[in-house]
Amino acid sequence: MPALTTTSDGFLLHGEPFRIISGALHYFRVHPGLWSDRLRKARLMGLNTVETYIPWNHHQPDPEGPLVLDGFLDLPRFLRLARDEGLRVLLRPGPFICAEWDGGGLPDWLTSDPDIRLRSSDPRFTGAVDRYLDLLLPALAPHMATAGGPVVAVQVENEYGAYGDDSAYLKHLADAFRSRGVEELLFTCDQGDPVHLAHGSLPGVLTAGTFGSRVEQSLARLREHRPEDPLFCAEFWIGWFDHWGGPHHVRDAAGAAADLDRLLSAGASVNIYMFHGGTNFGFTNGANHKHAYTPTVTSYDYDAALTECGDPGPKYHAFREVIARHAAVPDEPAPAPSPKLPRTTVELSSRSALLPLAGSLTPAVRTDAPVTMDELGQRTGYALYRTTLPAGGDGVLHFARGVGDRAQVFVDGAPVGVLESERHDESLPVRVPRPGATLEVLVENMGGVNYGPRIGAPKGLLGPVSLNGTDLTGWDCSPLPPDDPGTVPFVPADGAPVIVPAFHHGTFDVGTPADTFLCLPGWSKGQAWINGFHLGRYWNRGPQRTLYVPAPVLRPGSNELVLLELHGTTATRALLTDTPDLGPENTW
Repeated sequence: MPALTTTSDGFLLHGEPFRIISGALHYFRVHPGLWSDRLRKARLMGLNTVETYIPWNHHQPDPEGPLVLDGFLDLPRFLRLARDEGLRVLLRPGPFICAEWDGGGLPDWLTSDPDIRLRSSDPRFTGAVDRYLDLLLPALAPHMATAGGPVVAVQVENEYGAYGDDSAYLKHLADAFRSRGVEELLFTCDQGDPVHLAHGSLPGVLTAGTFGSRVEQSLARLREHRPEDPLFCAEFWIGWFDHWGGPHHVRDAAGAAADLDRLLSAGASVNIYMFHGGTNFGFTNGANHKHAYTPTVTSYDYDAALTECGDPGPKYHAFREVIARHAAVPDEPAPAPSPKLPRTTVELSSRSALLPLAGSLTPAVRTDAPVTMDELGQRTGYALYRTTLPAGGDGVLHFARGVGDRAQVFVDGAPVGVLESERHDESLPVRVPRPGATLEVLVENMGGVNYGPRIGAPKGLLGPVSLNGTDLTGWDCSPLPPDDPGTVPFVPADGAPVIVPAFHHGTFDVGTPADTFLCLPGWSKGQAWINGFHLGRYWNRGPQRTLYVPAPVLRPGSNELVLLELHGTTATRALLTDTPDLGPENTW
């Protein structure tokens, strides 16, 4: 018998009444050195449970390779730490997670196959899911409640009613968990819409809702759809995520706390989304694509109860007061903000131009026509395409089907323009200085779509490229995955003109490592690393103006900062500051 069971009035844990008061905390968005800190703060706010997605694409980047379960992906360690803190765990393994995560958590080796019907009972898709679960579930078995571990419930898919109505697919997933030894409570979750609830639920599996307001209406719809189930909001949205070029979304703490009180006063269980958002380090952010492509920023602060750096925000204290009215809250002080590094200036005194390095970083693939990044085997990052132009003079470059997602165009090393899928750009006027001039196109994958039918949309150059109507041939296509710039040969700047794009390098000293925020006034767009750790993307388009640097990334003594700056800059320094800047706020 599972440890967690249901009645129409609520949950029972080992036969005793149990209210799930949970918060979302994605282990893969938090530095592993800080997991214990975040879990302790969850308990101190009054949570008895934490929830996390599981990103399939990162745990199984190679369909034939072993499961990755170390570093940021050491899920068994995270579960042990939750158990040690006295917290229960809700697991949401997908296979689709959305989560504003690259590709919604679906592996690129799967989504790049146009013949597979994603999130369906297509045996090619379910077969891949089954092989993944064959690897994942044995590793998690010791952490299930039936084995004495913290995991009390497992989600089947994720808001599936907003995507499809393949009930055979949902049943396949539920049976896949059961046949592999998962005895814990299974649940689905969908937005509080009758059609979504009908399409996304499954007989014998708990139905939960997702909403951020209109509490009474949403709970009534849940009760109407499934009278025998306990009321459970599996995602109580207390903030929101941000896109490049948009505002920083925040939600009034008092209003969110009042809605949380309404939920708990109605006898419902809740999972606060997000308790702690964390960061889309590296190339992990997702994107939306409805009418236009809109990539998600590096920060996943989400205006959560804990800020991006793990400090208690206004909602933390407001929620703690609300929870105390309905459940026991630890008789311990609320946690204080973490120490911050003193303000530090970093001089970037050496650099290295990117385009001349391309051939040495990764070998080029010779093709007649340009190929996509997927065809190059490039999951994230950049690709450089190079050919020659047959004639000089004024002309128009046309990129059939556009670019995925942002392309910088150079002729004989000089920048001539930018194309963005966000603007649906396909053409660019150019002046070619001579016949045989070199055309280079640097394409940036800004993040895989994480929601809706465009998951798996290709990146890179998406079709033929022509000059004045004549297709260009003879391409050298180079994948550029600068995950670690440690092999880049830096030379002193010495006042020489900057060739763009370029890597820039500097060092700075640290006494005692502490959290800090990288501020880049005068820099335009690119990537940042400290001590080889990939902080993520920066862009002066905003809203976000600083990148979070977790204390465990730093070391006493000398530290290294590397920037890949894609555009021209006269800046020669960066700033480490004690205050984040996530941009102008839009309150809801």
